[in-house]
Amino acid sequence: MGGERTKERQYEVLLRYARQHGLTSLGLMTNQAWLDDPKRLAFTFARYKFVAKMFAGRGNVLEVGCGDAFATRIVVQEVGSLTATDFDPLFISDVKDRMGDTWRFAAESHDMLDKPFPGSFDAAYALDVFEHIEPADENRFLGNIVDSLAPHGAVIIGMPSLESQAYASEISKQGHVNCKTMPELRETMERFFHNVFTFSMNDEVVHTGYHKMAHYLFALGCERREEPR
Repeated sequence: MGGERTKERQYEVLLRYARQHGLTSLGLMTNQAWLDDPKRLAFTFARYKFVAKMFAGRGNVLEVGCGDAFATRIVVQEVGSLTATDFDPLFISDVKDRMGDTWRFAAESHDMLDKPFPGSFDAAYALDVFEHIEPADENRFLGNIVDSLAPHGAVIIGMPSLESQAYASEISKQGHVNCKTMPELRETMERFFHNVFTFSMNDEVVHTGYHKMAHYLFALGCERREEPR
């Protein structure tokens, strides 16, 4: 790209960015999706955009189970600061290796089943994580997230619906041990929050339609309980 020029002048910025910053590499998980099923990236980005809009303006946000955190910068755009965590150090190493100067955020290895993450966060979210938590451990997992929050912090949990598992890929099914229906997810979140708002999702569209036909579920918990139910 040393001396090339584009035919239309407005696209010269593309070459300038490539020369200055290089070409962005995909993360470990994103790379697999791009090779096996590229449309999944549209769904992933839409999930992160939903979180970004719900938490817009929050000062200090925690991501639990970030994986390669390729889409995390979508949330970074809307919040004051963000800390991304994952229990697998391999993913955190990948995140740090690809971290650019423009969209920086903290990335730390942490197991939320072990203890709360140090700090006091205005909001926290976990996308495509809760279905990997054994039912016997879900209260400890959610309780530790809640204990990482400031008093009026909010939590978003996003996960595949139980009904969607008939259509899930084999690689997904191997780790999915705790998928839920919408009423089950709401009941779980209500153990920890006075107010829980639920949304359905099909492909990249978030809606309030019939939850049994949804492939993906969101639950937004607000106003934490003093003691879990």
